[in-house]
Amino acid sequence: MYHKAISLFDWRSEVNLEKADAIGEDLILLEGPVVHSSFNNPLKVDIAAVIICTMGSMEGRVNLKHFIMKAPALFVVLPHQILELREYSRDFYGYYIIMSHQSIDKLTAVYIKNLHTLRNAVKNDPWTPLSKENMERMQLYFKAIQRIIRAEDNIHRVEIAELLAQAMYLEIENVFHKSLRNEKKSKRAVLTERFIDLLEHNYQKHRDTKFYADKLSLTPKYLSKIIEEDTGRSAIEWINNYVL
Repeated sequence: MYHKAISLFDWRSEVNLEKADAIGEDLILLEGPVVHSSFNNPLKVDIAAVIICTMGSMEGRVNLKHFIMKAPALFVVLPHQILELREYSRDFYGYYIIMSHQSIDKLTAVYIKNLHTLRNAVKNDPWTPLSKENMERMQLYFKAIQRIIRAEDNIHRVEIAELLAQAMYLEIENVFHKSLRNEKKSKRAVLTERFIDLLEHNYQKHRDTKFYADKLSLTPKYLSKIIEEDTGRSAIEWINNYVL
């Protein structure tokens, strides 16, 4: 059963921008063990974060789904997802890329007609192992973006950084697409995932259980029963937690 309170992730208090390479708040790069104890409680994020994990391990949940990530690996969390980090190893080290909600929407909109979105790719798992070749490519992209961010005398600095981020996005999507696992899920688990997916996209306009029940061809009472059995919280509690 899942009973922890969900709060908004105040990333500005967690990220030391003085040690980051950044273009405003739209694109932020960090290195090291940038993980804090406040992540022990579930947080709803309004940013996209990519972690290229080179050392150590991390355990937690994304949208209720448990994961254990071990290096070398790639981890992705997207806007509106609920993140809970239970623990990470002392030797944990990674390269972090943080993007604003607006930036990730702009980036994915360019390719959404032709490719699977990254959101669909990470639904099965928020992380994937990296081969030596893929790890080298990810680090090359990170370093290339980092160098152009630092080139403050370049008049096209922002545009080049955006193009490099687009290229890295395609590479990340490719890595996740290849690693998708065939997974047998219970009907209850599938309904819970579909409910949360609907909630992510509609919580600002629709805050009643009936809307989501209708979308899933269920009665509001049965939807709440399924969600509470699977998560420990009723559907309306999840809706209220999103509307923070």
